[in-house]
Amino acid sequence: MITQEKIDAFIKKIPPSPKALRETIFALNAGDLPKAAKAAKEDMALSSYLKDLVNKPIYGFRSEVSDVAQIFGILGVSRAQQTVYNYMLTLLSPTKWQLFQLNKSSFSNLQDELSIGWQKILQHLGIDDKETESAISLLPASIIVSEALFCEKINDVKLLRSVHNIDLNTILKRLCSVDLFDICERIAQKWEMNEEIPQIIQAASGVKPSDNEKIDQLGKWMHLLLFFTLSKAEFIEADLNDFIDFQIDYVADIYDEFSDVMEIG
Repeated sequence: MITQEKIDAFIKKIPPSPKALRETIFALNAGDLPKAAKAAKEDMALSSYLKDLVNKPIYGFRSEVSDVAQIFGILGVSRAQQTVYNYMLTLLSPTKWQLFQLNKSSFSNLQDELSIGWQKILQHLGIDDKETESAISLLPASIIVSEALFCEKINDVKLLRSVHNIDLNTILKRLCSVDLFDICERIAQKWEMNEEIPQIIQAASGVKPSDNEKIDQLGKWMHLLLFFTLSKAEFIEADLNDFIDFQIDYVADIYDEFSDVMEIG
């Protein structure tokens, strides 16, 4: 069994906080995009990440965008905050993944797919809230922590997977007494997100519905997004799809609407 102290030790590493990065986050929390852009320019790695990100084909800009202030202006406060969270995770992600078949590029693709999908959903639902938009960043963060925890018992994990048809979330629960969504909740608390965010994340598991209708609906949309994203070939090959046990009954009432928003079929 991996102790709670060990889990907390991994979570305390999220996120790294160089001075320019802290100032960028503080300004975004205050909704001050010009001040955030000025701080971000002081961090060359962050500036480079932002430029590479918005010029990816998935973001759909026809001409290259290179000015950080312009990038933040395009993204807006909510999306810029989520993007900075994603950047912090790239600093923490392993140089070499041992359990999941991921690398820098595929992990970045995972962040992009989840971020853009979640943005589509929130736009469809008419929700404009920077913390709710940033909530999707908790899933890649928890995958980094899960990788680190699994690597503590890598031989046990591989043996369980070879002998028994057990999903990764169940193995994580057996080893650590927490699952992927519990780890997300702990990270949300570390990031001092409002109390609704962990509730949305737990509902997104598909097996821990919320009594709050708004939170439960967001949980359903996130559950579908996770299943939809992790079912893509790149993430099946990375073994990430083993984390999500699709709860079709839980999301049946919004499945067709989700398909329309994601333009499936």
